[in-house]
Amino acid sequence: MTMIVEKKVFELPSYETVGGRTIKSVRIGYETYGTLNAAGDNAIFIAHYYSGTSHAAGKYSDQDAEPGYWDPIIGPGKAIDTNKYFVVSADTLVNLIARHPAVTTTGPATINPETGRPYGMSFPVVVPRDFVRVHKALLDSLGVRRLQAVAGPSGGSIQSFEWASQYPDFVERIIPVISPGLSISPYGIMTLDLWALPIRLDPNWNGGDYYGRTEPREGLIEALKLVTYCGRHYGWVDRTYGYRWAEEGKNPLNQVDQRFLVETELRAFAASRAPFVDANHMIYTSKAYQLYNLEADAWRVKAPVLMVPAQSDLIFPPALTYRTAEILRSVGGRVSVFEIEGDGGHLDGVYGIERAAGAIADFLAQPGAPIVDGAP
Repeated sequence: MTMIVEKKVFELPSYETVGGRTIKSVRIGYETYGTLNAAGDNAIFIAHYYSGTSHAAGKYSDQDAEPGYWDPIIGPGKAIDTNKYFVVSADTLVNLIARHPAVTTTGPATINPETGRPYGMSFPVVVPRDFVRVHKALLDSLGVRRLQAVAGPSGGSIQSFEWASQYPDFVERIIPVISPGLSISPYGIMTLDLWALPIRLDPNWNGGDYYGRTEPREGLIEALKLVTYCGRHYGWVDRTYGYRWAEEGKNPLNQVDQRFLVETELRAFAASRAPFVDANHMIYTSKAYQLYNLEADAWRVKAPVLMVPAQSDLIFPPALTYRTAEILRSVGGRVSVFEIEGDGGHLDGVYGIERAAGAIADFLAQPGAPIVDGAP
């Protein structure tokens, strides 16, 4: 039976960024599953991916078409068992999906209380550590005194490493899924740059000052199309779309604007997401992850780590996981690896996570700091 969940909002009067700027009236959305025990030590935090949200599991109503993205492993009796754990997931600052009614975030589209207008490009640059610090304030407000684990795919895996390095006495273990490891490589920096580039090239972007004007819809659609394309593996794309024309009888050989099915389908999917995405938020999120680098702080990661790469991941190939495992072990870290098989690409870490359910359950069952009191 699917859990019915409620979206809530957490507010901070002000927050000082890693870069030293102050953001007033910070608001983020969050969800919880399960019950926090009296000791406040049975919590697990789920950090979402680049274009994800806090909706990690369950449905908001029985009428919802799909549950949260990691529903196969979060819930009663599942790998992350909500009969045992109090699970929290929260929207990040500058969340891409800023225009979805179920998402609450603070970023360029937010009204600056000092001007009464959207921040736009005057919003401070933020980094994954900022995401984590705001989420730590949320957990403090909920009475969480210890995390049994932090888990998350892609951008969420980056946040899990930040949690382990910044709060070693608070985090018992981490589960980074489809992860770049301890930093974004120069290759990854360029990937993120290319994802945001179509927005910047759209004349309607106007240097980020498009609020109340014609918005950079075409650039945003092309940007989202790139993200989806990169997130898959050529095996999955070949199997799903094949060498088929977009329209029956319209051979791309005959006219340059007649397309293949893969072109039109990826664009249609991107166009369906675009109304919920703020273009500036996408630029800011890309910048945030470009700035991630914990290489010099590997020694700070004391918590046991279960890394879960996807075999066919073209964004963060498994080689990055094995390199990270070697680095962490060289400084005394405890790392295990479970590789998800399949040809779904990077997104196997999101939509194929049930293949790692057993490994995740076993990892959570390993001895660590005991849960003091399982009763609420």
